[in-house]
Amino acid sequence: MTELTLSGRHVRLRPVEPEDLARLEAILAEPSVARWWNPPGEAGAAADWLADEGQTTFVIEHANAVVGSIQFAEVLDENYRSASIDLFLSSAAQGRGLGPDAIRTIARHLFEDGGHHRLTIDPAAANVRAIRAYRKVGFRPVGVMRAYERGADGSWHDNLLMDLLIGDFT
Repeated sequence: MTELTLSGRHVRLRPVEPEDLARLEAILAEPSVARWWNPPGEAGAAADWLADEGQTTFVIEHANAVVGSIQFAEVLDENYRSASIDLFLSSAAQGRGLGPDAIRTIARHLFEDGGHHRLTIDPAAANVRAIRAYRKVGFRPVGVMRAYERGADGSWHDNLLMDLLIGDFT
């Protein structure tokens, strides 16, 4: 678990605390959020989100309230040094510029402090709002990964692989 806290223009990224789990669970249950994630396992959606020990996860705070979460996984091999990110925001936080701010904040950390030259993200191809937010930060489409992920309804859907090179970061 990280002790690192990062500040953006409007958001603060801080380590997840046990008392955050109920709020993260509630956000992940919101229809505008849940539609993009797999159905939760027995432990719940927040536990699923935090289960991968290879990820570094933060809560996203705005105005001292938890409005979402963002995480990254790093490839540390010097020949492939890069990182992937993923995030979700509450319905009330969407469309307010908080997502791009959180993404910029984590990207700056990964580029400047982590020594990465490339970041990736792979939203559902139909998640237009998320794709728009990633483009605002400088992410570019690489290609469509066909039938990449099983959705909440059990059917396979396409995802859009996007990347951000350090020189494209805005």
